[in-house]
Amino acid sequence: MNGEEAAQALIKGAEQVIRGKREFLELLTAAILAKGHVLIEDNPGLGKTTVAKTFARLIAAPDGNPILFKRIQFTPDLLPYDITGVDVFDPESRTFRFMPGPVLANIVLADEINRTTPKVQSALLEVMAERQVTIGMTTHAPPEPFFVIATQNPIESEGTFPLPAAQLDRFMMRLSLGYPSREAEISILDENPAEYALQRLTPVMQVSELLEAQKSAEGVFCHPSLKEAIADIVRDTRTHRNFALGASPRAALHLLEAAKAVALVRGRNFVTDEDITTLAGSVLVHRLKTRDPRSQGEKLVREICFARIERIKTL
Repeated sequence: MNGEEAAQALIKGAEQVIRGKREFLELLTAAILAKGHVLIEDNPGLGKTTVAKTFARLIAAPDGNPILFKRIQFTPDLLPYDITGVDVFDPESRTFRFMPGPVLANIVLADEINRTTPKVQSALLEVMAERQVTIGMTTHAPPEPFFVIATQNPIESEGTFPLPAAQLDRFMMRLSLGYPSREAEISILDENPAEYALQRLTPVMQVSELLEAQKSAEGVFCHPSLKEAIADIVRDTRTHRNFALGASPRAALHLLEAAKAVALVRGRNFVTDEDITTLAGSVLVHRLKTRDPRSQGEKLVREICFARIERIKTL
């Protein structure tokens, strides 16, 4: 199974449960192939939790069972060791042994991440950024592949702790499911796929095949002129008069890695300008702060992106 086949297998498998959201599934699959984490920001009841469960069931561990999936419900009373794990004293051996927390899984669902305190958010930040948990003097690494899907509800602010810029910058993409089409909603009413299709879902690939697909995504070719465009797009967000905070160099790397993965998902071994324009909003907007709260960050990023791409075409 090559990289494109692996990507299409994931999308086709996910479509058994997530109906009418092809573009969303393509972007989420690209994030997985690019080894990036995703923040899903959407209204309640649209299937954010179901998405994470679905992808976990589509990938098989060496023993044939689905890879390890853990869901963490973030609340204000949560403590860092509740998610990272803790050393526990064993009276029989008279030694401490590590009890791993739920964050040490292949796919971690951080549900309503903005409802927990900054201290817990920081604990998750270390795992996302460094792919390790430090307990005392010992570090513990999550299994490979490792992927965090965080969710938050954009319509409620009471009792929440907004994610700081450093945390948001760790997410490769911010995505939104949105409401289903009329046809998709009728299909959901007929079959309730989140309840029944999810239970019948079986793995479509082995972990080894996913890791190979991730390597294939890394090897997708990107022309130097497109890399220059990515650099210029990111730099433009730092000098644009409507942005108080621009995108970081990490954002540029994420945009390049995501573009390579999207190209693979779309059956190509090279990046095009369309891949970059498709991804710019999802990869950049959540990292930016506008000077005027009424400004539409996505619209501004789209304008910057198109201007840079058009400049390349005229060269």
